[in-house]
Amino acid sequence: MNVRPVAEAHVVIEPLVVPRSLDDPDALPFLAMVRLDNEVSRHDTGHSDLDQDPTEALGLWQADADWLHVGLVARSNGAIVGAVTMLFSREPDATSAEFDLMVDPGRWGEGVEDALLGAACVEARRRGRTVVQTWTLHRPDAPGRSIEPATGHGRIPADDRQTVFLTDAGFSLEQVERTSSFDLTGSFDRVEKLLAAARERMGEGYRVVAWSTPTPERYLDSFAHAISRMPTDAPAGGMVVEEETWDADRVRRRDERLAAQHLFVSLVAVEHIASGEIVAFNELVIGDDRTAATQQYGTLVLREHRGRRLGTVVKCENLLRWRTLVPQSPRVATFNAEENRHMLDINEAIGFVPISYAGAWKKVLEAGD
Repeated sequence: MNVRPVAEAHVVIEPLVVPRSLDDPDALPFLAMVRLDNEVSRHDTGHSDLDQDPTEALGLWQADADWLHVGLVARSNGAIVGAVTMLFSREPDATSAEFDLMVDPGRWGEGVEDALLGAACVEARRRGRTVVQTWTLHRPDAPGRSIEPATGHGRIPADDRQTVFLTDAGFSLEQVERTSSFDLTGSFDRVEKLLAAARERMGEGYRVVAWSTPTPERYLDSFAHAISRMPTDAPAGGMVVEEETWDADRVRRRDERLAAQHLFVSLVAVEHIASGEIVAFNELVIGDDRTAATQQYGTLVLREHRGRRLGTVVKCENLLRWRTLVPQSPRVATFNAEENRHMLDINEAIGFVPISYAGAWKKVLEAGD
């Protein structure tokens, strides 16, 4: 890894303490990390649709049965100026580690980012991982040159600080994702027309079901199977995607974690009547602030049931349901791989528009990293 000289001589890297509650005296570094994460996201995208709430973040970090969260913060003269958060799958054959590196934009170039990346690579190797992966955020209107990933789909700015930094550090750009937004305050005429046509194509062998968490008992096993297909059925470019073991208990743990995060979820799914299996689903999620942007979580149609417009059905049905459940939210934000043209076609037909882009980066660790 090519590491630039550290201009800031007083950067100290220390573990991030995960507090029991946000009111604990030792919660200040965690709260600072969340604030920094939001500041960096707004700086890099030009919008606030990806903001995290501290309660949402803490609930995620405290749920460690299936994933291990590790955090490191960088201090300069006592103030937190950067952080790196890491996610390790607990699957026994996992080889990769995901990380999110955030540095106060005003302190970028002082060496904080180098120190944090170096510490993250050491932590990954210490835990037996051979691949590290991360995502960068970019504005859609950035001037200058651009680069495309190995997939050949999508582009991100070549001169953005994160692009230059990760390229110099030996990472390869493996995929580009588009962040799209749908205006929940406008007309739903297109949604309703698309849904009517898609329901005709769906046919009589399927039915639409919907719920808010917790997942109904009758769907726990089937939904677990559907979620387990996300790593294998969704395009991932050249990124390492660890297969996950899902069962009813893991779905229950997920529901408990979403509740701890104070997240309200609407899930619309398609059930294959003959088998009773969930074969498509879409999730919309929001926190305590119902006036904030809604996040779309998973959307998937199992491969063997594609070609019947089930993706359009679950997306449109859930948008209409959401308008009734959470009428205060102004918009929905979602991520899609640029090579996932089928899903992008659905989003564009519904009325989603691009608001930012994400680059997916990978590096195979070598001795000395």
